This record gives sequence, C-alpha cells and structure tokens, in this order.
Amino acid sequence: MGPAPRPRGVAGMDAPRLPVSLYVHIPWCVRKCPYCDFNSHAGGGELPQAAYVGALLDDLDHEAEALAGRAIHSIFIGGGTPSLFTPAAIARLLQGIARRVELVDGCEVTLEANPGTLDAGHFAGFREAGVNRLSIGVQSFDDRMLRRLGRIHGAAEALKAAHGARAAGFEGINLDLMFGLPGQGPVSAARDVETALELDPGHVSYYQLTLEPNTLFHARPPELPEDDAVTAMWDQGRGLLEGAGYAQYEVSAYAAPGRACRHNLNYWQFGDYVGIGAGAHGKYSRADGIILRTVKHRHPTAYLQAAGAARVLSRRVVDPRELPVEFMMNALRVRGGVSLELYRARTGLPAAGLRAAIVRGRELGLLAPGDDGVRPTDLGFRFLDRLTELFLEEEAD
Repeated sequence: MGPAPRPRGVAGMDAPRLPVSLYVHIPWCVRKCPYCDFNSHAGGGELPQAAYVGALLDDLDHEAEALAGRAIHSIFIGGGTPSLFTPAAIARLLQGIARRVELVDGCEVTLEANPGTLDAGHFAGFREAGVNRLSIGVQSFDDRMLRRLGRIHGAAEALKAAHGARAAGFEGINLDLMFGLPGQGPVSAARDVETALELDPGHVSYYQLTLEPNTLFHARPPELPEDDAVTAMWDQGRGLLEGAGYAQYEVSAYAAPGRACRHNLNYWQFGDYVGIGAGAHGKYSRADGIILRTVKHRHPTAYLQAAGAARVLSRRVVDPRELPVEFMMNALRVRGGVSLELYRARTGLPAAGLRAAIVRGRELGLLAPGDDGVRPTDLGFRFLDRLTELFLEEEAD
C-alpha cells in the first residue's frame, strides 16, 4: 500500500444527513462463556449499576462532535448481559439519553437479554422503561448443547423467556441461535430452528460457532462437526427459515417482513454510530469528510475511574485508502447488496475506484452481474472473506 499520506477529508459527504445510531455497552455477565470473545467480565457480587449509568451518561455528554445536529435512529444496549441491570437502571439510562439527544419518532431500542437472568417482572419493566426490542441469547433449545456451550440457562428457561417477551407486549423479538456446536447433528440443528419458528419471534440470528482467539474454546478446542456437516446445517437452517417467510437479509440474520434490525442494518450500510460504555467502539463522519473511529477503555474499572473525554482509549482518523475495504467488509454482508451511490454517499469516494475489484468478483462468480451495485452471489456469501479481500488493494482517489 505504501506509506500513509497525511490524513485528509474526502469530498462529497454530507455527515449530518447520514443516519447515526447509539451503542451502549454493559460489560458484566454471570459467567464468561467459553466461546465468547466480546468485552465481557464475570460480575462478582452486586454490580455498580447507579455509578455505571452515571458514567454512561457522562460519556454521552462528551460525544457532542459526533452528534451535533443529528437525531439518533436506533439504540442498542449490548454486552455482556445487559439484562443483569434492573429495569429501573435501564429506565434511568434511557431517560438520560432522551434528555441529551434527539431521538427519531419510533426509535428502535434493543436490549440484549440472557434467558438465565430474566423473570416475568423484568420483561414488563424493560418494556415500561422504553425498550421496544429484545434480543434473547437462546443459542440452542437442546439442554445437551447448552451445557457444552457453558450457558447458564436450559431449554425450559429459553422457552419461558421467549413466551415472557411476547406476553409483555414486545413485538420486536430476536432469537439468537448457533449451529455447528460440539457433537451437534442435523436433527438437533433442525429442531432448534423449528422450535424458534414455532415461537414466531419475527427475527432470528442464525450463525456458526467459531473458535475465536483469546477464548477458552480456542485454547482447548472442543470437537466440532466436519465442515461439510456444518455447511449442510447452514443450508438446512436457511431453507427452514426462508420456507417460513423469513428473508435472509444479512449473512446471519433472517426476518419476517418489516422485522429487520434497523440498528444492525446501519452498521452494515456504513452508517455512523456513537459507542458509550467500557470497550465500546464508535465511527462517525465529520462535515469536512474525515471519518473517525473511537474506542473506550475496555475494563469496567478503568472506564469508571476515568471521566469525560479521558474514557476514550483511542481516536483515529480513517485513512481514505482504507475506506473501500472498510465499507465492503460491512456492505457485502447485506443479502440484497448495496448501490454504488450508497458507497459514494457513505465514504465520499468515487465508485470508479472499485471497478477492478467488482469485475474480478463477477469473473469469479462471487458477485452478481449488474451495473448499479454490488451484490454477493450464493457462492460469494459462502466465501465472504475471499470476496472482501478483492477490495483490500483498492486506493481512494
């Protein structure tokens, strides 16, 4: 790539018009799962909920540059296990956010929840606090699989959580499912998908278990199904979901009509987002065309002990030459593809710089033909890493 040029803005962007989301990270969980590489920490004893909510709101106060003149389209409270916080703490958080920033009408507000940390009162309390979408980390409805994954809940708790969310009035529900689990076969994998569909959540995340660095499973790998078996499970699951009317709108996301996750779509379409909380990442575009990425202090103790702008661990300008692959790493996950006009609008770069990679992708059968956008084929979806690599050497003009 050669030496990096002096950072500069790129022409053609209108940052205030780009959608912007808010990500809130709550880092504690009951127990660290052996496959989890997220910034999560097993909480021992009583959590500092009041202090942490105060820190989150102070963090938000110092994101004025990213949010100037812009309304929040979606809020995602992730973790960790955010459902460890009480509904009262979540209500204080959301009320504090609403006092500080403008929210669009119908703003999507998602809370991640673990079935092992929920009861009937929590569902109603979260709904009353302003949460309108729950993402429930079921992973499997098979007790054997859940034990092998180190989950703290069983199948009964998973079913109870899904029913409880519906009873509390949540129309926006996502169920997280994994496949390719230790000792899993096609019958067990199919039963998980069928059980999820019987619950009629409207949205299912269906993704393969992978052994990520810095996890217990990476250090001591369990015996996983062979690659061909995993591919068969993926095809089988996709067939069941699509047969039930759930469209695959992203590599691992399936939704009934009108139930796609707006927050995640904003990531995949290279929108802007502010991240608050321990280890939270952010990406936002300035009016001069410069795109910045931020990371907050990862450990909750360090995050709580810092104040204001000192919570930012790093803030860097994205080199314009990195933008083609950064954009494509997200956009190629979208099943319907993206337009070249969206690329120009979100990066400020001309689409001409992508032509060679697009031509090569079509020659390899990884991209569908067409002049108005970039859309992965089924083969491209299967070999997404290879497809993304085609854009690595693209340079911004």
